[in-house]
Amino acid sequence: MTVLTHGGGHAAPPGADPALVVPLLLAGVYLAGVIRERFAGRSWSPWRSAAFGTGALLLGVGLAVPAHDLVGHMWQHLLLGMLAPLGLVLGAPGTLVLRTLDRSAGRAVIRWLGHPVARMAAHPVTGLLLTVGGLWLLYLTPLYRASLDQPAVHHLFQVHFLLSGYLFTWSIAGPDPGPHRPRVPVRLVVVGVAVAGHAALAQLLYAGLLVDVPATVGELRAGATIMYYGGDLAEILLALALLVTWRPEARPARRPRRAVVSGRAAPAPR
Repeated sequence: MTVLTHGGGHAAPPGADPALVVPLLLAGVYLAGVIRERFAGRSWSPWRSAAFGTGALLLGVGLAVPAHDLVGHMWQHLLLGMLAPLGLVLGAPGTLVLRTLDRSAGRAVIRWLGHPVARMAAHPVTGLLLTVGGLWLLYLTPLYRASLDQPAVHHLFQVHFLLSGYLFTWSIAGPDPGPHRPRVPVRLVVVGVAVAGHAALAQLLYAGLLVDVPATVGELRAGATIMYYGGDLAEILLALALLVTWRPEARPARRPRRAVVSGRAAPAPR
């Protein structure tokens, strides 16, 4: 039986990764919520269910990818931090959860989402700093070497990729209720900055400049290519999801102006 080595030569035990239980658990809880909606006589979009199922599948694939070199790390980042969160977010799990709560608990959640701390945490710029900034920190510092030698550090970055990617995706195109989001042009600008951040880091990796990554020239170029083109694809899909799910904000109806005739207010014509 082949045993993969992880980074500095530590042997990874054969068998399935226990983390693969996570996507199965997420899919099971989501399915239970959908079934409950059906029994309650309420409809639930099959497109949302399909999106969440796709996200859970991509999450499982990302966790199963061997990450013993830079190429594996890049595939994991693409799947865990960008593609899987897009499917999970479009599945609107928050809305499904709120439907299962009683009114008092649901109102408490909505009030909490309006708290200034929640508003700041849910801002697209916060998600941008966590996702793109986290990548720059990983590859331009000794953290990447540490993730190769210490599985715990690697698993922490897996969790970071998933959670920060989910937060960023949700802040840009999430259909779930949340704090007031910036207008669509602002969110598209943030997505553009994310594209530029990924592209600049990919260029540094490709050239081997400033990065602290123990890899061959071929691995650096292959990993940079995955980041460059895969990141572009994921962010284009995110921008499309934003445009498809966007709904114009309802404006308050204007009161009809009343004409003044001979010093008295006359009702507006019907």
